[in-house]
Amino acid sequence: MSLIKGFQTGSDHPDRELSPAALVRLRVAVTLFFALAGFLFAGWAVRIPAIKEQIGASPGPLGLAMLCMTGAAVLTMLATGALCRRFGSRRVTIATAALLCVSVVPPTLTDSAVGLGLVLIIFGVAYGGIDVAVNSVAVDLIAALGRPVMPGFHAANSFGSLGGAALGGLLAPYLSPTQHMLLMVPAGLLATVILGRMLMAYPLPSADAKDGQAGPASTQDGAPATGAPEGVSAGHGGGPEAERTKDTTVPAGTGRRRIGVAVVVFGLIGLCAAFSQGALDGWMPLHIREDLAGSPGAAAAGYAALQLTMGFMRLSGVRLLERLGPTLVVVAGGLIACAGTLLAAMTQSLPLVFVGIVATGIGLANIFPVAMAQAGVAGGPSGIALAATLGYCGILAAPPAIGLLSDAFGLPVGLTLIALAAAVASVIAYVIRPRNASRATA
Repeated sequence: MSLIKGFQTGSDHPDRELSPAALVRLRVAVTLFFALAGFLFAGWAVRIPAIKEQIGASPGPLGLAMLCMTGAAVLTMLATGALCRRFGSRRVTIATAALLCVSVVPPTLTDSAVGLGLVLIIFGVAYGGIDVAVNSVAVDLIAALGRPVMPGFHAANSFGSLGGAALGGLLAPYLSPTQHMLLMVPAGLLATVILGRMLMAYPLPSADAKDGQAGPASTQDGAPATGAPEGVSAGHGGGPEAERTKDTTVPAGTGRRRIGVAVVVFGLIGLCAAFSQGALDGWMPLHIREDLAGSPGAAAAGYAALQLTMGFMRLSGVRLLERLGPTLVVVAGGLIACAGTLLAAMTQSLPLVFVGIVATGIGLANIFPVAMAQAGVAGGPSGIALAATLGYCGILAAPPAIGLLSDAFGLPVGLTLIALAAAVASVIAYVIRPRNASRATA
């Protein structure tokens, strides 16, 4: 019996106590919480240049201030799993969303890098907390729905980010950062109240669990308790055509070790995906601008092309997972992203660079959502917390790793690290595939 049984789908038996209308309302609420988080973060992020000018900081001190935010987010992610088990994922989602709404203002009121770093700790706590909590609620809802809808939630986050960035760009010539953020606070809090009422209106199994035994992946012996099959073929997913293997009992005493290893493995897949996306966001526009002598508009278009491609691919991710299964989605996605990145990095043709960017977005789009969902199936809120933390580590590692390699060999060579990370995600997914997936792909 293998230690890790590969990718799993959500429950085949949605909770019958929830009506279809209730499930729809819960899905809308969770989707909009994902969008709200992206909207608030992007709305603040686009004002960073103005805040930098306001405090008179050079890139070094500004970077250290930003590190306070990411460090706080990582530490909060590790703690949020326990908070979700203690108070319920939905309550933590609502609380951290409210904190995120009000924490966007203090950074705009600072006059030094030190002050900015201190208030960004609060912002990082809020963002790290909602990241884990809302993904935990999403895993519970996926189990109730019996469909792998996690990519759709992450698509909402992508489009929320695009909306926040676009609105910030429109308001920047007319409003100061403080005025802009003060407008976002009441709008965000109103949305949080409305969505929170929708989220708490119906009983969602395991979202309100207050002990370590309940949750999407907890039983008395630590074995998964999702109702999910142990294996899914590479050619199918959670739909009616799925080929499934019979559940295998976990021997006593090994369940928690199996779950821990599974969470780490899925977290590593998420790390590779986050590394790739984070690096692309920062370095691909620079590649277009400097290596290909593209205009600022072309560089911005490259970023927009990546985000739009990933957003639309995540919208189609549910159908892809149901038809192909998570193993094939991740394996093929990693290979497509690897090929697309190599094309974008090595060609001297700007149109081909955009072809490579779009291909990379197609491949990467659903890897991180699948990894988060599987970590939640394996380990509940704590599994999501660990996977999200590893993902953040990937984002943190990308800039220095690519920067050092680019200094030595040039940016096109540095960008090959993105291709390598995508390929590693694909290899890991293939290695942990279920046995019947192995036969299907042989």
